[in-house]
Amino acid sequence: MILESTSSVTVQFAVPVDGVSNDEVVEWVELARGDQSGEVSVRFMDLDEARMLNRRFRKEDKPTNVLAFPSDCSELLGDLAICVPLASQEAQEQGKAFSSHLAHLVIHGTLHLCGLDHQTDQEAHRMESVESDLMHRLGFPNPYKEYG
Repeated sequence: MILESTSSVTVQFAVPVDGVSNDEVVEWVELARGDQSGEVSVRFMDLDEARMLNRRFRKEDKPTNVLAFPSDCSELLGDLAICVPLASQEAQEQGKAFSSHLAHLVIHGTLHLCGLDHQTDQEAHRMESVESDLMHRLGFPNPYKEYG
């Protein structure tokens, strides 16, 4: 496992992530959290670990692409767990670049750590708007547009 850290973002590569650097992940987290402070850990994992975490914390016995674990501690914003094989499969199925889809998942998860959600149509519209704007600022396409 490769573990790299800055003062406020830790990135763990439990599996290889081709074409994405630690610095890019840190940039995605820092952009998405804006002025929110606190440590964020991002873990890139395999299907088995994603399934185990999703089963344990969401009671769903299947892997999921991203899990966000907000913290109640003021020094910690929270943790993100991202399933690399599932993200890769989704990117391929949706005709997206892997790095673009991964950036979107990191941004999406970080926004959850910052308190945004998509339980109602209004919340979903706001969150999607913020995600699209942040992706544009990074030079990526709108993640909610059709590709292919």
